[in-house]
Amino acid sequence: MTQEEKQNLLSFACYIEKTLNPTYILSYMKGWLSDEDVEKIQVEGQKGPTAAVKVFLQIILNLTEDGWFRGFLDALNKAGYSGLYESICSWDFEVIEKLEGHRQLLKRIEPSLREIDTDQLLLYLNDCILDQEREEIRQVKQNRGRGASALKLAECLYRSDKEHWPKSFQLALDRAEYDSISKLWNVTDDHDDVTDVEMVDEDEDSCAVINFQYTEDAQPANYSENAYSSLCFPAVPCQRSTYFPKEARSYQNELAEPALNGKNTIICAPTGSGKTFVSLIICDHHLRNRPAGAKGKVVFLATKVPVYEQQKKVFQEHFKRTSYTVAGICGEKAADTPVAMVIEENDITVMTPQILLNCLNDGTLPSLSMFTLLIFDECHNTTGNHPYNVLMSKYLALKFEQAETPLPQIVGLTASLGVGSAKNLHETIEHICTVCASLNAQVISTVKENIKDLEEVVYKPQKSIKLIEKRPQSRFVHIISHMMSKTEELARKIYPIDTLSHIKSRSFGTQKYEQWIVDVQKRCSVLQLPNKEEESRICRALFIYTEHLRRYNDTLIINEDARTQDALAYLKEFFEDINTGEFDEIEENLASNFEDKLPELNAISQDESSENPKLEEITFILEEEYRLKPQTRSILFVKTRALAEALKNWIEESPQLRHLKPDVLMGRGKRNQNTGMTLPNQKGVLDSFKNNGDSKMLIATSVADEGIDIAQCNLVLLYEYTGNVIKMIQVRGRGRAKDSKCILVTSKSERAETEKTNMLKEQMMNKAIENLQKWDEATLAQKINDLQMKLKQKQDYRKKESSQKPRAGSRRLLCRKCKKFACHSEDIRVIEGAHHTVLDENFRERYITRPHLDKNKRYGNFEKQCKLYCSAEKCQLDWGITVKYMTLDDLPIIKVGSFIAEDVGSGKQQHFQKWKDVDFAVKAFAIEEISG
Repeated sequence: MTQEEKQNLLSFACYIEKTLNPTYILSYMKGWLSDEDVEKIQVEGQKGPTAAVKVFLQIILNLTEDGWFRGFLDALNKAGYSGLYESICSWDFEVIEKLEGHRQLLKRIEPSLREIDTDQLLLYLNDCILDQEREEIRQVKQNRGRGASALKLAECLYRSDKEHWPKSFQLALDRAEYDSISKLWNVTDDHDDVTDVEMVDEDEDSCAVINFQYTEDAQPANYSENAYSSLCFPAVPCQRSTYFPKEARSYQNELAEPALNGKNTIICAPTGSGKTFVSLIICDHHLRNRPAGAKGKVVFLATKVPVYEQQKKVFQEHFKRTSYTVAGICGEKAADTPVAMVIEENDITVMTPQILLNCLNDGTLPSLSMFTLLIFDECHNTTGNHPYNVLMSKYLALKFEQAETPLPQIVGLTASLGVGSAKNLHETIEHICTVCASLNAQVISTVKENIKDLEEVVYKPQKSIKLIEKRPQSRFVHIISHMMSKTEELARKIYPIDTLSHIKSRSFGTQKYEQWIVDVQKRCSVLQLPNKEEESRICRALFIYTEHLRRYNDTLIINEDARTQDALAYLKEFFEDINTGEFDEIEENLASNFEDKLPELNAISQDESSENPKLEEITFILEEEYRLKPQTRSILFVKTRALAEALKNWIEESPQLRHLKPDVLMGRGKRNQNTGMTLPNQKGVLDSFKNNGDSKMLIATSVADEGIDIAQCNLVLLYEYTGNVIKMIQVRGRGRAKDSKCILVTSKSERAETEKTNMLKEQMMNKAIENLQKWDEATLAQKINDLQMKLKQKQDYRKKESSQKPRAGSRRLLCRKCKKFACHSEDIRVIEGAHHTVLDENFRERYITRPHLDKNKRYGNFEKQCKLYCSAEKCQLDWGITVKYMTLDDLPIIKVGSFIAEDVGSGKQQHFQKWKDVDFAVKAFAIEEISG
């Protein structure tokens, strides 16, 4: 080892101390370390990895044998420390430096992590956690419980040297549906697309990252139910043989007719009418009737992964006896799949819309014009920022800007177009026309001529509302509310928490209170105080307090809708998890307060006189229904997974109802269970219910309300479960058997009124569609064109607005880490619209450089030369790179995220993550300004 390498090891020791646990590599260094040295490191390891690594570095830096440094590197590589290995090989610790912000955030939100079931998350963290760490986490869970294992996982992530671990952690949280923690982890809520790219490093957004940022869901309010395991499926080869199509019903042919004639069509028909089969008819006809020499290229888009799975299987089954091939692309594996090749080699591709959008944005696919038919399942989602709408904005851009470009035919499928915010018939017509304009639809196809045929297949359930008296206030609610008030007061002694949220009006045991907790935790995670130690102490304390407040609030919500004993069991499990971990003074105090009240809470929970009126009503409905029709199949919709579990326990323990043997259908992660509901679990539950298994009842969350094919049932119960008119129609459609019923059970008059209003809105929607269908083709086409022009103008305005930078006063750019002065904003120039350099000659004195080891040094007209860092000895924050551009060598290219912009006049400081966000003007680069 050279003296320079030894000096570098000393200089970068802080990074090694943050990541390495030397006990994991000792077995690979036996040839270099004596038994005495190993024992000394292991003894220090009992105090923690940081203490051990300091002793380890002292020992190896005193080694004199040749080859020990290479032995150290080999040990790192073999043990799995790939990030640290690469950093030491290149003496470039930028990747590890970038993780510091995530480490600090992880430390802040640590109190919120105790609820995590590590078994669920470890499935998605294979590349972030070492094998030894994974085994230690499991041992901790086995010996000390789930809460302690969650803290051990956090400790391992904190020391991870893998560049992608924050994104993998985000994905794991999403997949396991720890939604509140996921929101805290993704504190920036940055959903920008990949068009804002600057050439400063290799961490540009990828296709896979965008997949994680947008959860594919048909109802924005229910994103949490849709983070499923997803795979990229290869094409299913089809045997060439004679194909005998299934007989279509008369109403299905009527629905398909406009699309078969080549028109862009929205097919609006009830749930259970076979809209997917109609799309198969259209798809088959489209592929068989192409002009000579022209090949069809079809994409079927599904918004939910379970629906994608279902529809992919349907398409593969339908076309397997034809000459047409079907492929499926879904989820994060799309980033590793040759998407363009898969689409090119297959006639039909089933996929989720975000995948298609990503591939268009990053250039994997050239344009929507490469397709001949796009089918949008649940097309009512073509609004706002939904991927459907973004895709169609690209479609409209082609239509108006490249009129000669061939465009694919559009077919949309839905059970309801909704009414938006419309209050009357005229506004409803406007809303539906806007959806048509967004989809470039010429026709809304409904069943008019073959109503009787439709009614023989689709039965509209009888809808009713049961408004039940509210549960009387009990001593249980009083005690929990008192503990919440006391916890709030303790938090206020630490910091004025009421100033952290804009939500001022809130009540215990409500969703509004949950929103307040989320808001406070997000603001707390970015709280800045002059004293950093004090800042860390306050943030951690506030997270502990608000996490306890969340549990109390959940308990009150469960108590309102289920049994008191179920609510108390939920709270007791939370404190049991905490008890298995490492207590601090705050948690010990809060746990003590709970223990003091536990005997009284236990007694209250066993008091049979405090029965829940809503459960009594559910019992009455079910007993009556199954007495009259023993073969009844029922679905009970609920809002939350915790309530689904509570109701399942109640039914199984009820002498009157236990014969129903309820099953639960929910999202992937049951937050307080040791197992999650994976896609195969879901399929098993659905198949059992469909095939008349032992279970006569399905308790389901929103994962079941749209798109998924659930077996015919004759009773749908909505337990405090309402939404907009689209959700009402979708959920009601789960009851497909003849003489089926759909009953809303609620103690909230506002929910009952919402449902009644939705029924009126459904009538208004149907009337609006009838009116539109009476318009002549030219009138509707003109209306659609006018609306599209307005949509296009809005799109153009947003693009123009985002490209214009307001001029502001002079800014001083300071190093984000050490606040050292870097340059003035007036000296910054933008090259080729994306890359920012500094003209000030003295700027070179403020940074140091190291060789850039990227093998792909060319980037357009630029050639990467060096990495540049802050010259402050104790800082050395990564500022960007130097490049060769045209005839210029060593031209600095800086990234704004590494700096703080300080207003010269006011002293106000701001941090901008991307150059497109800065509030000061930047001049274009001119080579004439560079002298010499």
